[in-house]
Amino acid sequence: MKFLDEAKIWVKAGDGGDGVVAFRREKYIEFGGPDGGNGGKGGDVIVEAVDGLNTLIDYRYAQHFKARKGGNGAGSDRTGAASDDVVLKVPIGTQILAEDRETLLADLDTPGARAVICRGGDGGRGNAAFKTSTNRAPRRADKGWPGEERWIWLRLKLIADAGLVGLPNAGKSTFLSVVSAARPKIADYPFTTLHPQLGVVRLSHSEEFVIADIPGLIEGAHEGAGLGDRFLGHVERCAVLLHLVDGSQADPAAAYRTVRAELEGYGHGLAEKPEIVGLNKVDAMTPQAKASRLKALERASGKRVMLLSGATGEGVPEVLRALADTIAANREA
Repeated sequence: MKFLDEAKIWVKAGDGGDGVVAFRREKYIEFGGPDGGNGGKGGDVIVEAVDGLNTLIDYRYAQHFKARKGGNGAGSDRTGAASDDVVLKVPIGTQILAEDRETLLADLDTPGARAVICRGGDGGRGNAAFKTSTNRAPRRADKGWPGEERWIWLRLKLIADAGLVGLPNAGKSTFLSVVSAARPKIADYPFTTLHPQLGVVRLSHSEEFVIADIPGLIEGAHEGAGLGDRFLGHVERCAVLLHLVDGSQADPAAAYRTVRAELEGYGHGLAEKPEIVGLNKVDAMTPQAKASRLKALERASGKRVMLLSGATGEGVPEVLRALADTIAANREA
């Protein structure tokens, strides 16, 4: 299934049904009077977050959604039938934005969360509603009110506890495949990962968390270079970032600073999130290179750097424990 995290759609609620002009006609009743019923309410357009979906691909080809009009009134004071609502099902974590792509209408971050995006029009009044002591036979009936309509943007932000960031070839996909059942595409060239991947890490029967692998950042990503930073929105909800740095390259400190600059350029609080820094691929380094690069990275980050190897599993349990502890502390807060 193709991954799609943004979609623009047009939605329109149903118009209200029309009221009618009708008069009571029965044998032996000389003056029956008005009995035109009111119109029924038009259907609403509702967006609902459901389990089992992880992409907005359903809204790539079907982009127009319209609820039905309410039923018209009828004689004998019969009100028209209200129309059914149109319910659009989206993945958990979907945000609904106005056409300007800035105004947030709803944030569906829990299963079953719902938002009424367009309200159906009320039904028009039949002539029975206009009867007064001085106007005994009104011949007026209202049309139904129009339903709301608008263009909206659906933007998916995956629900993950931890996010993997780093330059291309930092070993993020390998790490995800080792610690979870996810099977991302892995190869020794930039941009192997073209869209976010999710994996569930289980440390015990009662302790698990979700980790997201984000496509690699390069210098200038927040200005659109490479794959850009469009996927960083998927780690906005994370409690902690795991910043993996390729230890097999000559200057890991520069790689760290590059990614940090892109996180700060993106904004939205990513640069302030708790961060665990990992020097990856220690199996590909000599002891001397390991010591010097570890020291340089700690100096650049100002944090304790953890050593690990996604290929051999060295240091991975310690990194997972640090992630789990940070996530637990965040949940308690």
